[in-house]
Amino acid sequence: MQHHLRCLAALLGAAILVTACGGEEKGGDKEASKSFADLDAFPSTYAIEQSKPVIIRNATVLTGTGERLDNTDLVLEKGRIAKIGEKLRAPRNALEIDAKGKWVTPGLVDVHSHLGNYPAPSIESSQDGNEMTSPNTAEVWTEHSVWTQDPQFELALAGGVTTLQILPGSANLFGGRSVTLKNVPGRSVQDMKFPGAPYGMKMACGENPKRVYGGKGTAPSTRMGNVAGYRSAWLEASRYKDKWEKYWEKGGEAPDRNLQLETLAGVLNGEILVHNHCYRGEEMAIMMDIAEEFDFQITAFHHAVEAYKVADLLAEQGVCSAMWADWWGFKHEAFDMTEANIAIVDQAGACAMIHSDSAIGIQHLNEEVAKAMTAGQRAGFDITPEYAVTWMTLNPARALGVADETGSIEKGKMADVVLWSGNPFSVYSKAEKVFIDGELMFDREDPARQSHSDFELGILNPEGERS
Repeated sequence: MQHHLRCLAALLGAAILVTACGGEEKGGDKEASKSFADLDAFPSTYAIEQSKPVIIRNATVLTGTGERLDNTDLVLEKGRIAKIGEKLRAPRNALEIDAKGKWVTPGLVDVHSHLGNYPAPSIESSQDGNEMTSPNTAEVWTEHSVWTQDPQFELALAGGVTTLQILPGSANLFGGRSVTLKNVPGRSVQDMKFPGAPYGMKMACGENPKRVYGGKGTAPSTRMGNVAGYRSAWLEASRYKDKWEKYWEKGGEAPDRNLQLETLAGVLNGEILVHNHCYRGEEMAIMMDIAEEFDFQITAFHHAVEAYKVADLLAEQGVCSAMWADWWGFKHEAFDMTEANIAIVDQAGACAMIHSDSAIGIQHLNEEVAKAMTAGQRAGFDITPEYAVTWMTLNPARALGVADETGSIEKGKMADVVLWSGNPFSVYSKAEKVFIDGELMFDREDPARQSHSDFELGILNPEGERS
């Protein structure tokens, strides 16, 4: 497998990437960029070159757009989905795969992961996901804690995950910036950063912030303290944003930079997406009220155990909900659960999706969707596999702001594709081959395409025996 650094700006055709790949604008010049998102501070250096074209023949394809295509061929070329149809002509020197009896889906997208921040082995010195020093740590960036050698990335790849968002933990009201990664090996986190993906910002409501800081004898110690903390921070960020906009418009002396307020102002400016840890229905309603007060958009509520109670409000406000299939009851605010949660939110017209928040769960998101689909069917909803697949592909891609590039099998999109041994919603099916940008990154039948870490293999002691 060969990886070559190259600029993807021309390939993706997005203006935002000109800066990220080393275009004319330089550095973090606020006067030039008029941006709070700091796109230049730690630019993506991600690149992967497809070694040869690929044609997958005779597959059952779930496109991620609500379609099922039987006996269909798929051509992956130059890192993109080039052709979809029947009896297609193979490109020259293509890798040909007979997928008769097998299924193809888009690469899976996990909108909520902590891989790299809570890596394996799970020891105290490597736990870097929660900066529990202040209720507001919007200045921290989770990518600066990602250990790229975490062996759990490879296990997620074997489960078909090609894109994932790494979030800070949920101890704080404002936990910091998230980062979206392509699930490829990288020497640095920048080698994994999804080109052009917007930053996210993690917020948390409910039990966690009030427990963490109330336990330290400081605010917030109640849910009303949580809300007061949000509103105070947004007031300060609004003033900061106004100062910079006045400077950009009229010139003069530039305001002092503040990394914490820069992230919050990026949200207010529409450049950074809000991903909000929140369990209870009435708290989601409160958070949407706060967003309306300060004129920003919440992109997605995460965990959202009671999302079904406010599904109509989520649809009205255009807020996604990232949920589990059947995790519940592990604390009070996670108690009032229904396994039809995802289906109810979806049927209300809101954007629904599965998420893991787990190094184990991320390895079988397809099975989690199967459980959620079945629960919805038992509740009386007509949910088909070609529709349910969107809960682990296109909808999370939308929530990450990358749906124009990945999350569905459509001509011109990144060739992020999974070949399954059978129906992906069968417990007996496995991801056989996983392609990212058309390159075969995992092959269950080829040991050369299966990465193994020291963590899995063990370490030789001085006597040559495995420990």
